Amino acid sequence: MTPNVESPSLVPNRSIRRRMAVVRRVVPRSWAIFKRAMDVAVAIAALVLFAPVIALAALGIACVSPGSPIFTQERVGKDGRRFRLFKLRTMVDGAHLSHDELHPFSEVDGPVFKIRNDPRLHPLGKMLRRTSIDELPNLLNVLRGDMSVVGPRPPLPREVARYDAFARRRLMVKPGITCLWQISGRSNLSFDEWMRLDNAYIDTWSPWGDVVILLKTIPAVLRGEGAH
Repeated sequence: MTPNVESPSLVPNRSIRRRMAVVRRVVPRSWAIFKRAMDVAVAIAALVLFAPVIALAALGIACVSPGSPIFTQERVGKDGRRFRLFKLRTMVDGAHLSHDELHPFSEVDGPVFKIRNDPRLHPLGKMLRRTSIDELPNLLNVLRGDMSVVGPRPPLPREVARYDAFARRRLMVKPGITCLWQISGRSNLSFDEWMRLDNAYIDTWSPWGDVVILLKTIPAVLRGEGAH
């Protein structure tokens, strides 16, 4: 059963956050088996279904921006294990070199960095992000076992370095392609609201809840709210 994300409760105060940070939920082994089976089945089906979309997007990127259409980036997974995330490139080649220069202009709070009209995006970048097409190669990470279909989005190492214990708790589960944050407004939410939703997922997830989140992802992606 998924939490009510339409009217989020207040973010827990600091003392409650500290107590929650040490709680690790135990779930039935059958749930973990179901989750992995669903991951593999959904990833294979989605890769077959969206292969033409990925190919066309990669071709488009190659036409408008020099460099490889596929972008890999180090992310942090379950229990702090690092892995290489696969994405379609939405920025010009070498965009990471200007991160420090642009960081003061971030439009979101917390340790994350996002700009609505990032000047580093290539001509197709905004469209790829709004439609989440750039995330489709994440399905390869699901097949490799780095990620799940449903789970908190995988953070960057520099973000994790600034986490408090409450935020670090999201590393107790595998990161995912979609999550409560993804279907609740994404970058329109504050960092604390984002962390509250990820912690709510950790404390309440179930096989049926994952299916519900997956189904709600489709209209969320079509709306494109907070996708930047």
